[in-house]
Amino acid sequence: MSTVGGYLATRLEQAGIRHYFAVPGDFNLLLLDELLKNPRLKMIGCCNELNAGYAADGYARSNGIAALVVTYGVGGLSALNAVACAYAEDLPIIVIVGSINSDSAAEGRLIHHALGEVRYDYQRRIYAEVTAGAFTINQATDAPGVIDRAFDLAIERRKPVMIEIACNIAPLPVPSPRPKRFDASQASDPDALADAVMHASEMLNKAQCPALVAGSKLRYPGAAEGFLALANASGYPVAVAPGGKGMFPETHSGFIGVYWGPVSWPGVAAAIESADACLFAGTILSDYATAGFTAALDPKRMILAMPNEIRLPDSTYANVKLSKFLDELATKVRRNDDPLREFHLGQEPPDVAVPDAADERLRISEVTRQVRAILGKNTSLLVETGDSWFHGLETRLPKGCAFEIQFQAGSIGWSVPATLGYELGFKEPRRIISLIGDGSFQLTAQEVSTMIRHGTRPIIILVNNHGYIIEDAIHKGAYNKIKNWDYAGLMAVFTNGEGTGLGLRARTAGEFAAALTTALAHEGPCLIEAEIEPTDCSPTMRAWGTRVAAANSKPPRL
Repeated sequence: MSTVGGYLATRLEQAGIRHYFAVPGDFNLLLLDELLKNPRLKMIGCCNELNAGYAADGYARSNGIAALVVTYGVGGLSALNAVACAYAEDLPIIVIVGSINSDSAAEGRLIHHALGEVRYDYQRRIYAEVTAGAFTINQATDAPGVIDRAFDLAIERRKPVMIEIACNIAPLPVPSPRPKRFDASQASDPDALADAVMHASEMLNKAQCPALVAGSKLRYPGAAEGFLALANASGYPVAVAPGGKGMFPETHSGFIGVYWGPVSWPGVAAAIESADACLFAGTILSDYATAGFTAALDPKRMILAMPNEIRLPDSTYANVKLSKFLDELATKVRRNDDPLREFHLGQEPPDVAVPDAADERLRISEVTRQVRAILGKNTSLLVETGDSWFHGLETRLPKGCAFEIQFQAGSIGWSVPATLGYELGFKEPRRIISLIGDGSFQLTAQEVSTMIRHGTRPIIILVNNHGYIIEDAIHKGAYNKIKNWDYAGLMAVFTNGEGTGLGLRARTAGEFAAALTTALAHEGPCLIEAEIEPTDCSPTMRAWGTRVAAANSKPPRL
C-alpha cells in the first residue's frame, strides 16, 4: 500500500521530475511530509509562491515537465500568474495545492486563507481558466485516478494542470501505483494528415521562393526534430520568430536570422515577406511578434502549422500533430536551394564588433559583445523581458548553446526564479548566463538566495540602467523610473556566511571583462552589476516600441 501523497510522489518520479518547488503552508504540510519520504525527489523551498511558479517554468523548459506545491487560497492565488504564463508558453507543470479539510465545506465552517465565506471551489474554477484541467481530491479512493488523469492531460496538452488535495487526505492509504509510461505522442487523423501534407507540399513545390519560419510551439515533442528534417530536405531559407529562437540550430547552413517584421535581422524581412510560400511552424503571430501588427505578411502565401492543426490559405486540417506533419512533409518537398543562394548574394558581410577600450564607460553593446564571446556548447543564454530581449535575439548562438525567452507571456521578473529552475532541470551540468534588467530583478530578487542555498552557479548579468527601459520605449513616463539598489552588494546579504554567492560591479569595459573572467571561474552564483547610462539601449527596441505603442493606442472603432 501507499498513501495519497506517496502515490503522487511516485507519479512525479515516473514522469521524470527530480526536483519540485514548494512554499509551505498549514494546508500542505502533511502532503509535504509524504513527498519528502521519496528519496529520489528533492524539495526546493522558494521565497514565495510566484517565484516557485516561475522556477517551475524554468525547470519545465530544461527538463520537459515540472511541479510546484503551495497551500490553498493565499498560496494558490499567489502562484496564479506564473501558471498562466506557463500556459501561454506551453509548459507542463503539475500545480499541487494542499487544500482545506474535506469536511469543512459540508459542515459550513469558515476557513482562513479564503474569502471569509463558505464557498471554497473558487480557486479550482479560477485555475480552470489557465490550465488544461483543474481537479479536487476530497476522497482517498478518488486520488489515483484523478492524479493519473491530470498527469496525462498535462503531458498531452503541454499545459499546466492543478490538483487540490484536501489536507486530511494526503496521508490516507491507497493502492501502490503500478508502473506507468507517460507518452505525449498522439495519433493524427490519418486522412487529415495525408491531405494536409499533400496540400502543403503542392504549395511549397510550386513556389519559386519558399521559406520556413520556426516558432515557439516547436517545443512540442518531436516537432523541432521534424522541422530540422524539413529544413535539411528542402534547402529553404530558415528564419526563427522571436519566441522560437533556440528551436533551430543557428549554425545550420539554411539559417538566415530572426524574423520580426520590420525589426528583423538584415535582409530577413524581405526574404520572408516576399516568399511566395512560407511555412510558419508553431509560430504565434502576436502583436509583439509582428512589431505591433506591422509585419507585411500575405495570408494567401502562408502555411501555419500548429500543434494540432494545419492552416492553409483555403483549408484547415484538424487533429494533425505537428511533429507527424513535419516528418511527412520532409519526405514530399522538392529541394530548392535558389532562395537561400539569392539571400546570401544580397547580404553584406556582417559588421565585426570592435571591443571598447578597457577604460571606456561601459555600454550595453559592449556587455553583449563580451557575453557572446563566452557562449559555447555547454552554456545557455536566458534573457528577461526588456532590452535584454533585443540583445539576446540579436546574438547568433554557437553550436550547442541553448536559449530561453518568455516571449508570449513577457512577465517581468520571470527570469530570476526561472534561472534557478532552468539550471536544476538539466541532467548534465550547464552554465546559465542570464541577462536581466534592474527593474525586472527587483520583482523577484529574493530567489537568488535559493540559488545560493542549493549551490547552483548561474552568471547573472544585471544591467543597471535605472528603470523600465522597454516601457519607456513604448511610452515615456515618470512611472518607468525606479529606486536604485546596491545590486552587487545584495549577494553578500543573501549569502550571509552560508554559501558562495558573489557580487561584482563593472563601470568600464575592462572591469566587465575582469568580472566575467572571475565569474566563469567561480563555483557558485555570481551577479555582475553592469552600470550603464539610462538612455543606452538597443535601437531596435526603440523602433519596435514605436510600433507597439501605435498598435496599443489605435482608437476604438465606432
